Amino acid sequence: MRFFSLLLFVLSLNSNAKDGAIDPDNLFPQVKLETSMGVIIVELDRIRAPITVDNFLAYVVSGEYDNTIFHRIMPAFIVQGGGYTKDFELKKVNGNIINESGNGLKNEIGTIAMAKENRPHTANRQFFFNVGDNTNLDPGRRWGYAVFGAIAEGQEVLDAMAQVKTNYNDEMDWEDVPVEPIMLIRASLLPAI
Repeated sequence: MRFFSLLLFVLSLNSNAKDGAIDPDNLFPQVKLETSMGVIIVELDRIRAPITVDNFLAYVVSGEYDNTIFHRIMPAFIVQGGGYTKDFELKKVNGNIINESGNGLKNEIGTIAMAKENRPHTANRQFFFNVGDNTNLDPGRRWGYAVFGAIAEGQEVLDAMAQVKTNYNDEMDWEDVPVEPIMLIRASLLPAI
């Protein structure tokens, strides 16, 4: 209940919130992700996660996700990307958004969610796909990770991504980095159906 009160408060701060939205009348916009391993189409849920969907679409239509990598892959857990170039240069961040993890959507196989730091309202541009049923990422006594859509086509591409060889990356001091980069070549908003 506290989440929805906070959401209404935030929306009331900007009574013209719809004016800044991308494709505002499409409640379930679809985004095509052309990767170096194939195409994934995600259907977003603006009803349950309006702030998160608008944030994601802002990065999509500005071309900010183009030529980024999926930098973290953990089999049976997640495939994460959207934040770095092939050379591990951090991409521009528009700012953090309100955590919408209390929206009823679960971190189940095939869903897309926002990555964040340990603090609740720190998601900005990085996202991940759930390649397992990750109930530990759902909200409970603590904030969870906000799911904002699901794969409509291309689950087999995600499954293949989740199986690539990973290693420790000395330069970034990270585990679970693909040995061969997996590129998000282009992200594009599909026309409303």
